[in-house]
Amino acid sequence: MAKQSDKNVRDMKISPKSMLVLEERYLKKNKSGKIIETPEEMFRRVAGNIALADAEYKSDAEIKTLEDQFQSMMSNLEFLPNSPALMNAGRKYQQLSACFVLPVEDSIESIFNTVKYAALIHQSGGGTGFSFSNIRPGNDIVTSSWGKASGPLSFMKVFNEATEAINQGGFRRGANMAVLRIDHPDILDFISAKDREGSLINFNISVAITDKFMKDLEENGKYSLINPRNGAVVRQFYAREVFDKLIHAAWKNGEPGAIFIDRINDSNPTPDVGEIESTNPCGEQPLLPFESCVLGSINLTKMLIQDDGSYKINWEKLSDTIKLGVRFLDNIIDINKYLLIDIAGITRRNRKIGLGVMGFADMLIMMGIPYNTTDALNIADKLMNFISKEADIASAKLAEEKGVFPNFVKSVLNKPGSLRLRNATRTTIAPTGTLSIIANCSCGIEPIFALSYVHHILGNKHISGLHPLFEDVAKRRGFYSTDLVKEISKKGIMKDIKSIPEDIKQIFVTARDISPEWHIRIQAAFQKHVDNAVSKTINFPQDTTKEDVERAFLLAYKSGCKGITVYRDKSRMSQALSIECICEEVL
Repeated sequence: MAKQSDKNVRDMKISPKSMLVLEERYLKKNKSGKIIETPEEMFRRVAGNIALADAEYKSDAEIKTLEDQFQSMMSNLEFLPNSPALMNAGRKYQQLSACFVLPVEDSIESIFNTVKYAALIHQSGGGTGFSFSNIRPGNDIVTSSWGKASGPLSFMKVFNEATEAINQGGFRRGANMAVLRIDHPDILDFISAKDREGSLINFNISVAITDKFMKDLEENGKYSLINPRNGAVVRQFYAREVFDKLIHAAWKNGEPGAIFIDRINDSNPTPDVGEIESTNPCGEQPLLPFESCVLGSINLTKMLIQDDGSYKINWEKLSDTIKLGVRFLDNIIDINKYLLIDIAGITRRNRKIGLGVMGFADMLIMMGIPYNTTDALNIADKLMNFISKEADIASAKLAEEKGVFPNFVKSVLNKPGSLRLRNATRTTIAPTGTLSIIANCSCGIEPIFALSYVHHILGNKHISGLHPLFEDVAKRRGFYSTDLVKEISKKGIMKDIKSIPEDIKQIFVTARDISPEWHIRIQAAFQKHVDNAVSKTINFPQDTTKEDVERAFLLAYKSGCKGITVYRDKSRMSQALSIECICEEVL
């Protein structure tokens, strides 16, 4: 296998760290654990499987052409679907979706059924989100026994332990999102649930903040905490008091994040079908109870063309990739093997897909545009607007060929003069952690984190080096040296390194060099044109104040974002991203 791996690295430009990831989790293995598949064979396996969904609509020759197009798009690293599709397509599981939201109702039966469903999803490589807002608060009455309820947090611990058990044998670590409404009586306990590092390690947590709460906060007023069991007002808090505790927790260790739940439901395409209560683990995919979604990302570094020595966006190639990507993701909905009848039902009735991007920061670097500039904002706005419109057109063409999504008639998309669409949503910006390693590009729309890195890939394998674009320009411009590499590795940032030209320092701006305001402005520019939501971490330096974090939360709300996640450098003893350690297993 070593010789074949070397050949694939050469032929497909797969980096050594990409091969490590592929060999660890994606390529097929036999019973003894020996790898029996090359990356090219993996992409062919996936392409052939997904193309078969068109058997009802196309001839054998057309399906073979489509398979070749899918295979070429993936093997050229221009587009990659979410990890479960790469892992499972054409194999035993055939569970190809990454994102799920499962309902948690206020009964022991519902709670433990959902624990079981989540375990099955994690075993197949998917991630799950839950709203615990329907569970009665701690110490509330249990009418069946006249005892006292234990509250949402006690059951979150049950989910966490179940996930930990499944992690021992699943394709990758299971991940969860826990959401609790700001008006739940146990909100203060929820906000402090991850105060101690290591608590609820298999959960991200987010507070579902309402528009009413934000208005009460602005007016320095009180708001009511409501028992979900009976709708009774339990007590009142000043909005400022609760918000300050949320900000303190986020400043202390990065959690909770926030989702702006009313804004999310304002863009819910099927409100008559149900209300959105939660998202997938990274927050970019709001979903109805039992709904799943499949994601895919276009590698923007492959969507450029050189013109007079400079890079520009190849809009024609991008358009072709969008159209093919939309068909690929839509086909997955039909070829997918659903773990539950309820998941199959709502997923097929709404047919949500999430086409997004990765490599945005690398694209800007190649174009000579600093991330924290108006030019970058303009590129983000123009780019995502184009992707959104082209994805809508592609979905409409699929609807002409195969029919609209079944819930279209009662959706908000069913308007006179509007496109008849195959998919209730078309676009999402995902974090693309391991996918970006495979594609050898920057994650999602994040800026580059550092110029020097050590990747702790999946916990037991390591590879280090300089950011490849920086290393290339340093050698071309003649300022590369072993001493430079050592200095960058030590400092992590460039501003105090005199040997690096100023124009290079501006273009290779890293996450910690960028103010939170610019992080949020980029997120908002993408969110403006995204149907679902945007996964984005607002990075803060270690000396950030709580007032800085508060300003970020308020700016995210005012800028039209659907949520916010922040992280202050070194606020946890163990963190996935640092100068010394980048991208320890990411979803």
